[in-house]
This record gives sequence, structure tokens and C-alpha cells, in this order.
Amino acid sequence: MEYDKTKFTAWTWKHWIMIHWILNPGLVINELILGQRAPKVILFDKTIDRPLIDRQFFPCPHCGELNDGRLWAKRNGFKNWFGYYCPNCGNIIPCLRNLTSLIVIILTVPIWIWFVKKWKERWLKEQPKRFENLKIEEIKYENGSWLKIGFAWSGIMFILMTIINPLITGEEITLTMILIGIPIWTIAGLGFGYTMKYLNFTKKTY
Repeated sequence: MEYDKTKFTAWTWKHWIMIHWILNPGLVINELILGQRAPKVILFDKTIDRPLIDRQFFPCPHCGELNDGRLWAKRNGFKNWFGYYCPNCGNIIPCLRNLTSLIVIILTVPIWIWFVKKWKERWLKEQPKRFENLKIEEIKYENGSWLKIGFAWSGIMFILMTIINPLITGEEITLTMILIGIPIWTIAGLGFGYTMKYLNFTKKTY
């Protein structure tokens, strides 16, 4: 897409944070259950001296609108299963797809294929009201510990994927599964926590 390269820096799937979104298996929960997404293209205004999250824009390929990324902050960051709804034209801004999510979607086609069309139609009708009376300038972020964020997320994922999921599927929970799961989710959690810190508070754009 065309953009002013003297003013904006673009992130696509080639950026390390975007690659992390695609490859981190834990983000299957964020995408498929919580509805948290990452747009395929993010533009950052290089002329604003503020953290990345305060100067990110999600361009709409349909109308060309540069939507302020804070439109999807806080509670609007959830329930975006079909992508980001552009409040300017009503179309959907394309988003990246986590690989684990894609595998789950493909394997479960026989389940969701029967109701996804009506679900999407209902979802689209509900989107406009999410942006009513939204005051972007009032959205603030608190500088919390990225380690706490990462370990909290990895702890939840460890319990869900290593304990609860086997109980649901009837698999045996073994010591090997637990010992393998601990380092995997610890590393994934550190990556998630640092990514949140980077997005929320750094002023550099790589």
C-alpha cells in the first residue's frame, strides 16, 4: 500500500513482533477465544514523540482511512474475531493469522461452517456502537512490570493447555508433559510480556 515514508514507518509480517504474533502458539487463545488480532499493516508516525501505542495507525485498504490504533485499545481490543472493523467505511481491515489458530480453524471446519455466516453478519451489525462516544485522547496506559504480565499470561496458558485441555480431551496428564510445558510457556510468556512492554512504552520504531 502507498503511504508517506517520510512520516510513517510500516510494520508488516516481516517485523519481529509480527512474526512473534504468527508463531507463538499461545496466541491461539487470544485470537480464537478473546478475539484479539494484529492488523497486517501497522503505520507508526515518526513525527510524534510518544510511545508506539500512542502513534500507531491501522490503514483501511478499502477507503484509505488511517485509523488511530487506540480505537481498538482497552475493551475494544477484544471480540475482533473477523478482523478490525473500519468505522469510516464499515469494511474489515485484514489481520494476521496465528499459525496455531489457522490449524485449529482448518481442523474444526465441520463445526463452525454451519453458523459462521450468521455469526459474522451479527458481529458486523454490532460493530458501529463500539465506537460511539469513544474519546481516544482519554485512553491512558500504566507502566506495569512486563515480567508480571508475561508470567501471568504464561501461567494461565500452562494451566489451560497442559492441565485443562487434556482433561477435556481425555488424555493422560504425564510428568513429561508438565516438564516440557514449563519451559515452553515460560519462554512464550517472556516473549509476550516483552512485546507488550515494547508496544506500550518504547519510543523507538524499528
